[in-house]
Amino acid sequence: MSTQLTVRHRTVYRYANPVTLGEHRLMCRPRDSHDLRLVETGLTISPPAQVRWIHDVFGNSIVIASFTTPTTELVIESSFTAEHFPIGAQDFVLEPYAELYPFSYAADEVPDLGRTDERHYPDPEHQVDAWARRFVTGQGGAAPRTMDVLLAITRAIRNEFSYCRREEMGTQTPTETLDLGSGSCRDFALFMMEAVRSLGFAARFVSGYLYDEALVGASGGLVGGGATHAWVQVYLPGAGWVEFDPTNALAGGCNLIRVAVARDASQAVPLSGSYTGNAEDFYGMEVEVEVTAG
Repeated sequence: MSTQLTVRHRTVYRYANPVTLGEHRLMCRPRDSHDLRLVETGLTISPPAQVRWIHDVFGNSIVIASFTTPTTELVIESSFTAEHFPIGAQDFVLEPYAELYPFSYAADEVPDLGRTDERHYPDPEHQVDAWARRFVTGQGGAAPRTMDVLLAITRAIRNEFSYCRREEMGTQTPTETLDLGSGSCRDFALFMMEAVRSLGFAARFVSGYLYDEALVGASGGLVGGGATHAWVQVYLPGAGWVEFDPTNALAGGCNLIRVAVARDASQAVPLSGSYTGNAEDFYGMEVEVEVTAG
């Protein structure tokens, strides 16, 4: 079954005095695929900007906006309507050799997986390793099922960590998230990536939007809505890149609208840019995300 969704994302930057805006980089347009079909897209920027589109190294659509007019306010509003065909966790079929953990990726896939199965962040005391290894001990010494391991990790992050929306730029390191026992959706996604990579899985960072089919446009019991959301993809032979959202203990594509995919969280920032002026001129920013059905 499909769901038609409209996403509207509005960001406003305000300044006390006119500033000169540098280039701004936006990741706001999903890629058409078998599970997401774009129907309509829109982008408005004030003050007017010269806009060009590129594909980054991962194939994501990127908007580069250049400005010539000094301003005290920058407003960027993107929108799209899409047909979403989510895939449930129970619908994924793995290759027989990958159904039990551990397994090895096929030799012809390893070069294309690149660095997605490598650890990216220091873990000198192997804290993340130890946390992840709890989930790979099968009953009576038997090999655990691969999907069971990943689902258990996804649910454990949801149950053992406290969610908090952070306004600060950047992402906590995995060891910081483990020590604090709390974080944002970006922190949880990065932590899960490093945890499953420590077990030999290839994983990618995903930025996009969250919705609840029963209550589109409101929280509906899910956390991470009202802004961009982040989660993880894990590569599983036979099933391909499978979505896992540790913030809400979700698996599969339900509730998740994928916009950008990257090897690391730093490469999937929804909006970034600069300005020339005094630091104290920056008043702050407001972000509003609305997801509606139909």
